Amino acid sequence: MVTGATGFVGSALVRSFLVAGYSVRALCRTRSPRNNLKELDIEVCDGDICDPEAVARAVAGARYVVHAAADYRLWARDPGAIVRTNVTGTRTVMAAALRARVERVVYTSSVATLALRHGEAADETIPLEESAAVGAYKRSKVAAERVVQSMIANDGLPAVIVNPSTPIGPRDIRPTPTGRMIVEAASGRMYGYVETGLNLVHVDDVAAGHVAALSRGEIGERYILGGDNVRFVDLLRDISRLTGRPRPRLRLSRALLYPLAAVTELAARSTGREPLLTLDGLRMAKHHMFFSSAKAERALGYHARSYLEGLRDAIDWFREFGYLR
Repeated sequence: MVTGATGFVGSALVRSFLVAGYSVRALCRTRSPRNNLKELDIEVCDGDICDPEAVARAVAGARYVVHAAADYRLWARDPGAIVRTNVTGTRTVMAAALRARVERVVYTSSVATLALRHGEAADETIPLEESAAVGAYKRSKVAAERVVQSMIANDGLPAVIVNPSTPIGPRDIRPTPTGRMIVEAASGRMYGYVETGLNLVHVDDVAAGHVAALSRGEIGERYILGGDNVRFVDLLRDISRLTGRPRPRLRLSRALLYPLAAVTELAARSTGREPLLTLDGLRMAKHHMFFSSAKAERALGYHARSYLEGLRDAIDWFREFGYLR
């Protein structure tokens, strides 16, 4: 049973588990578009991860649970909505898995729960304190991971935790904050940049890592599923090369952008549309968010292709479905 199956990462998971020979049941909210699941041979259950009865129905009879549903936004009118989905929803799914006595759970966390290291790639060894997490999304993912860890230690939850970095690729239907940035740059609507860095990974490699974690992961352990560490300016250069659009050449100071971010967030409260530039996004951009997948490579046989394949697939998909003008 897979949660979040209609989304970017979740739909990639469904495909990977089908290819690996598993039968898949997907828990989907009734209002979620299901374009990403078209023509897939799966069973669909309607329901929300915060609804214990709906989750119990979806889990019933399943051998395994993969919990990938999450609210991945860097801004929301109601930050509490992000916390409810990511923390309350996770607790509900894990409790249902325990009651149903499933054989194994794979929980999709995030590298947002891990402390960064200055000058080198971070790994799984140092967790981020919730008080140090920037924004509702990061705080909620830290809190949700703690819920899972507590249930593993105290209740015998048979869960493996995976920590994807920043996925890119096809079927980013919403799109995610990173996907929106790719769309803006590929459309020629980005005129400057800040100095930062990300770990970028093809979404299908993240999905393959989940399949490996289900069969080979050790209960209670967590594994970073990442790809290449990429400076933001290099990402923009590669987008320019793939699209023919001029790349932004103006390096901007974060300090000068904070007032603009505050204005865009204020405007977003009226429109309800998530702004591309946010205060939390600027705060995160202060650091190079670089990570190492060495543990997953050793323990799970995990392998990630060049991030450029993910970037190319993302741009091709956005172009095919009308996101690029």
